[in-house]
Amino acid sequence: MNRTELASAIAQQADVSAKDAAAVLSAMGDVICETVGKGEKVSLPGLMTIERVERSARTGRNPRTGESMEIPASFGAKLSAGSALKAAAKG
Repeated sequence: MNRTELASAIAQQADVSAKDAAAVLSAMGDVICETVGKGEKVSLPGLMTIERVERSARTGRNPRTGESMEIPASFGAKLSAGSALKAAAKG
């Protein structure tokens, strides 16, 4: 399901226009990105939790040449599935 299909499905379920659903979806994405970027956790109980994680510096290997290289420390995002999402995935 892509973004347009998700907005349409939300519009049908919430009985709102597709344009309004797309705007809410866009705003939700913006707020999640901004919040996680600040280092805060976003939790939607039962659905998911998104948080920023720190990756330490490490030594890697260039797959093309086999040469060792230093990979600098960085940040990433971690998404943990909630109970409702896990149950839905089981079928």
